[in-house]
Amino acid sequence: QVQFVESGGGLVQPGGSLRLSCAASGFTFSSYAMSWFRQAPGKKRELVATITSAGSLTDYADSVKGRFTISRDNSKNTVYLQMNSLKPEDTAVYYCNARRVGTTINYWGEGALVTVSS
Repeated sequence: QVQFVESGGGLVQPGGSLRLSCAASGFTFSSYAMSWFRQAPGKKRELVATITSAGSLTDYADSVKGRFTISRDNSKNTVYLQMNSLKPEDTAVYYCNARRVGTTINYWGEGALVTVSS
């Protein structure tokens, strides 16, 4: 069955860094585009970053461009989100997502809490 193990969340001060990891199993990871979404309390879930199946293309929400970097290692079935210069407004639960392009197949991780506070 499809499983995700998300790690790397936690409490960090403004201006700090964190790296989220999402290790996947149960599907052909290298055939899926991977994304990170986030949901802050009382707000809708929003797309943060996306990377294509081969890792050749990435895209980011305007709010995180220049601060966050998405990457993947298909040999480890893992996607990462490096978050630098964190702001209090980055506080949210971060979810990894796998999407098979051209289909409706869509899988979600369980979420990792990131809290940016002094």
